Amino acid sequence: MEALSEHTIAFSGLKDGSHAYDFMLGADFFRASGVEEYLDGKVSVKVTLEKSMYLLVTLIHVDGYIEMLCDHCNAPMHQPVEGDQRQIFKLTEENETDEDELVSIDPNAQEINLTHYIFECISLHLPIRHVHLPEDCDPEVADALEIIQVNHEPDPRWAVLNELKHKSA
Repeated sequence: MEALSEHTIAFSGLKDGSHAYDFMLGADFFRASGVEEYLDGKVSVKVTLEKSMYLLVTLIHVDGYIEMLCDHCNAPMHQPVEGDQRQIFKLTEENETDEDELVSIDPNAQEINLTHYIFECISLHLPIRHVHLPEDCDPEVADALEIIQVNHEPDPRWAVLNELKHKSA
């Protein structure tokens, strides 16, 4: 995801210690993400930045919803999202990125942009399958799906394997 200027934190003038930042993500963020599934959303982001001489430790907390289409009925739905992610930035000229959590940045850097890390936090805390509660799905689509559901007999070869499984248990 392309960096958005509103998620840039200038840390060069900050004193060592803890600093808090709040962001509210809306339609602009989700459009900029380039993810077609994300129609809209409202996500509150709280960032705590712990600054020391050579490290910046960010704790990112997201809480809100993303509007997307239900995988079952294809109607719009609000998918809740909540989660935390820690990202460590080390001010060093060496490229020591053995870990996902540790990112090396130039010691002369004066700011960091968190857009990518916020997007990553949201993406990692979304379920793989996005579905309404059964009673909230579009009733016309649910009825149509019930009509076309095919009941089929399992392949008889599986029955033989199941018998072997039960004998060994």
